[in-house]
Amino acid sequence: MKKIGIWIDKEKVHIVTLEGEKEHFKTIASELESFNVRGGSRSKTRWGPQQVVHDSKYLEREKHQMRDYFTNLANAIKSADVISVFGPAEVKEKFAKELSEKYPEIAAKVKTVDTADSMTDNQVKAMVKEHFGWERP
Repeated sequence: MKKIGIWIDKEKVHIVTLEGEKEHFKTIASELESFNVRGGSRSKTRWGPQQVVHDSKYLEREKHQMRDYFTNLANAIKSADVISVFGPAEVKEKFAKELSEKYPEIAAKVKTVDTADSMTDNQVKAMVKEHFGWERP
């Protein structure tokens, strides 16, 4: 039985695969652009026009990049029998929602979506092993 534990945030995803006596660890970078939108600026004249910041352009770009990120991740885990998703923010819920909408056959394998703080690679491995009750023989 192939068990996969996923720790996900906006920057990267760690995939821990436990199969039989084997353990595999893989990291996929999200390639999401980070942007810091600053407020608009006023004209030099007192009642002049304002320069408006167009947040929607940035948010739309992020949405498309997030969709590509989730597609890559879904392709990486489609062979799993059981999947558990962990993460520190709302990205894990967005990923679970995306799976249920676009990949129902993979979403049916998701058993847990839990909150977990930022961790090192070894902490992620240990958490997934403990979650599945897996011990190397």
